[in-house]
Amino acid sequence: MTGEPLLKVQAVETYYGNIRALSGVDVDVHKGEIVSLIGANGAGKSTLMMTICGSPQARTGQVIFDGEDITRLPTHLIARKRIAQSPEGRRIFPRMTVYENLQMGAGLDNLKYFNEDVEKIFTLFPRLKERQSQRGGTLSGGEQQMLSIGRALMARPKLLLLDEPSLGLAPLIVKGIFEAIKKLNKEEGLTVFLVEQNAFAALKLSDRGYVMVNGKVTMSGTGKELLINPEVRAAYLEGGRH
Repeated sequence: MTGEPLLKVQAVETYYGNIRALSGVDVDVHKGEIVSLIGANGAGKSTLMMTICGSPQARTGQVIFDGEDITRLPTHLIARKRIAQSPEGRRIFPRMTVYENLQMGAGLDNLKYFNEDVEKIFTLFPRLKERQSQRGGTLSGGEQQMLSIGRALMARPKLLLLDEPSLGLAPLIVKGIFEAIKKLNKEEGLTVFLVEQNAFAALKLSDRGYVMVNGKVTMSGTGKELLINPEVRAAYLEGGRH
């Protein structure tokens, strides 16, 4: 890729107390790309997502976003730079309605676009439109995941961080969610950084991917390259399914 990346993670080390969770991680995400990060449970994937968002902060190394060093910024200021996250476990507001959850995602400086943005989310996820007055906690897992992504999109992000969007969901629901991500990327040029245990689905969707093992990036390449890589197939693709 040519030009400066939208997101550049450089030699990042992150600790929980004295335990090192990330060890010298380098990751680039260019504007308009879908980039996935795959790896086993506990490899440090979610820690990298949270480090980008400033909680926890990297102890050493840098996180550069849109040409600016955001490594030491608090989370709320990072969010204002238009980085939005759909976190692992969805974390919607269960007692609020679907509509109220979407309101919570809208940035204060984007309120003039609010109705337009809500309609866009309802077009992308028609199920949410049907459920808009229903409490978030009463939705199915798939609907909650749609709501989590929709809430993140209400911030009009330059970069969308998706942490395990397929976790615990039925294959058909996963297919719909991945198709929605692809649509946003193709039609609106949305840049997406995706952490996903479903390596097959993630790499198929992605322009490029990284493999993380024990807090280190051990491999990178295009989505296609990683899909046919024997080591990746053996470790993450269930013996290389097609």
